[in-house]
Amino acid sequence: MSRFISPALCAIFACSICSTVASASDLAAGKTLYDANCSACHNTGLGGAPKLGDKAAWAPRNAQGIDVLVSHAVNGFDGTSGSMPAKGGVATLTDAQIGDIVGYMAEQGK
Repeated sequence: MSRFISPALCAIFACSICSTVASASDLAAGKTLYDANCSACHNTGLGGAPKLGDKAAWAPRNAQGIDVLVSHAVNGFDGTSGSMPAKGGVATLTDAQIGDIVGYMAEQGK
């Protein structure tokens, strides 16, 4: 039986390394996209936008989960402290790109 356990554990370990590498590249893409499309509002707090890296502002947002944050960014959202236009007003961004941006921003707020 131990003959089968070792290969299984190796496969699980290899998959976890691959996921970490994929996440890192998504965050890198998210940063590039953020710098080009989102920084004008999220660096300054324009319109109530949570500032990048503001842990107090991002804590309650991150608590909602990444799926909710991506949905708000893709579809738009009117909150108590401001509004998020759908795709930040950049209609050419894909939902996947928005996901990369939101993942990067959420990570900076941890």
